[in-house]
Amino acid sequence: MATELPPEVAEELAACLKRLAAGDQCARDKILEVCNDRLRELSSRLLGKFSKVRRWDNTDDIAQNAAIRLYRALGETVPDSPRGLMGLMAVQIQRELIDLARKHSGPMSYAQNHDTNVRNGSQGDVFLVEEAPQDGEQDEEIPMARWEAFHAAVEQLPEEHREVFRLAWYLGLDQNAVAKTLGLSRRTVQRKWQEAREIIAKTMGEGD
Repeated sequence: MATELPPEVAEELAACLKRLAAGDQCARDKILEVCNDRLRELSSRLLGKFSKVRRWDNTDDIAQNAAIRLYRALGETVPDSPRGLMGLMAVQIQRELIDLARKHSGPMSYAQNHDTNVRNGSQGDVFLVEEAPQDGEQDEEIPMARWEAFHAAVEQLPEEHREVFRLAWYLGLDQNAVAKTLGLSRRTVQRKWQEAREIIAKTMGEGD
C-alpha cells in the first residue's frame, strides 16, 4: 500500500497550487516536476489492472501521457489541496488507460492482428508462451465496458464517499492514511468505504 505524501512534498505542492490559483502558470511545470515520481508509481499500479494495455505500453509511456493530461486539466481547474491534486492525477491516469485499452480492443487495432506471444518451434511448429503477470498485476483482463461503467459509477458517488474511495482505491492509501489525510476517524473511513462500494455495485447493477 502507498502512503500519504511526505509533509515537505505536500507543503511544496500546496504552495504551487496557491501560485497557480493566483495566475502563475509556471507553477504548472513545477507541479509536474514534483509529481513525476508519483505519476510513475500510480501509472505502474493502475497499469497492472489493464493486461491488454500492459502488453503494448509501459509505465513511462502511461506516466508521460498522463502528465500531459494533468497539465491540461490544471489549466481548467486548480485543486484546493495536495490531496485534491492526487485525486485529479489518478483520474488522468485512469482515463489514459481506458483510452489505450479501447484503442487496443478495436477490431482493426494492431494488438488484435499481431500476436507477440507466438513462437516457432524447432520443427516449424507454433506454440504459445504464457505471459505471467508481474508482482502486483492482475492476470485477468477486465472487460472494457465494465471499466467504463466502474469509472462512471465512481464519479457519481457523493463527494464525501468519492474522496475516500479515490484515496483508497486509486492512490492505494490504507485506511489509516485516508483517515489522517481527511481528518476523519478510521471508523468513519471504514463506513464510507463500505458504503461507496455498495453504491458502486448498485449503480453497476450488481446490488440487490
